[in-house]
Amino acid sequence: MLRTHDVLLIFAMIGAATATYHIKHQAEVKLEDVERLQAEIQLEEDTIDLLEADWSLLNQPSRLQRLTADYAEQLQLEVITARQMAPWGELPPAPDPAVAEDASGSDGGVPGLDTMLKTGSVQP
Repeated sequence: MLRTHDVLLIFAMIGAATATYHIKHQAEVKLEDVERLQAEIQLEEDTIDLLEADWSLLNQPSRLQRLTADYAEQLQLEVITARQMAPWGELPPAPDPAVAEDASGSDGGVPGLDTMLKTGSVQP
């Protein structure tokens, strides 16, 4: 004694339940993706914090001063005086980017490297 109307409503309810389940499943998958990405972001942030801490330890002035003293003979560093600094007016002008692009050839972008290699002033 089921009428056509009742059968249609039963199929509509089954379709709505299926759609609801499908949407719920997609939301759970997206939530897992978000949680995975948040975990990756947290790992990257922790790695960045660790690297920044390591960088600050490596750049401590006392450590650098000790290394400079230990390797003074190999580095042959000298203290810079104010007379070694060039005034702004004596600095050469910046190179034109268009000219620099034209000057670079098969040498990987270093102008004049082919000439230096041919003459032997630079060893490959």
